[in-house]
Amino acid sequence: MTQSLERILERNVALMAQCSVAYQSWQHEPILDFATDERIGIELGWQATPTKSLFLSFKNGEYALLLTHRDARLDSKKTKALMGKRPSIATDEEMIAQLGCVPGAVCPFGMPSSIPLIVDEVLFSFEELMYTPGPPEYTFAFEANCLSRLLSALPNPVLILSTS
Repeated sequence: MTQSLERILERNVALMAQCSVAYQSWQHEPILDFATDERIGIELGWQATPTKSLFLSFKNGEYALLLTHRDARLDSKKTKALMGKRPSIATDEEMIAQLGCVPGAVCPFGMPSSIPLIVDEVLFSFEELMYTPGPPEYTFAFEANCLSRLLSALPNPVLILSTS
């Protein structure tokens, strides 16, 4: 059963409050591709580091979500070493069914608790991070030093993907 985009947004707002994380929020035209993201980022003067969420599937029917820098690519070898199985990018249909998100706007927080969240350790090195909190017409930004606090409040298994 998928959750609504509004519910995902509410869960993200609640997570920020629960963890006492200050964040900025913008409402804008839907962002579903890099070109729109770049254009709106320039228009709104975004300074935070953009993230992306890749929904991964495994042959055994399990899933995981990789939270990484927007320009990073999936490192299948490192992900396999971490998860013990080879990942592939899930189909849009799988992602919609499991998460309720819109393709191009996958939210890393508020997923079903059975889905592990893999976090690229490079994200901890930035000053501020940006992500889509569900609906593609919203963007949130928060200080990267709060990422650990947010991750510890999630019911999901959290794994850190080493960049070395």
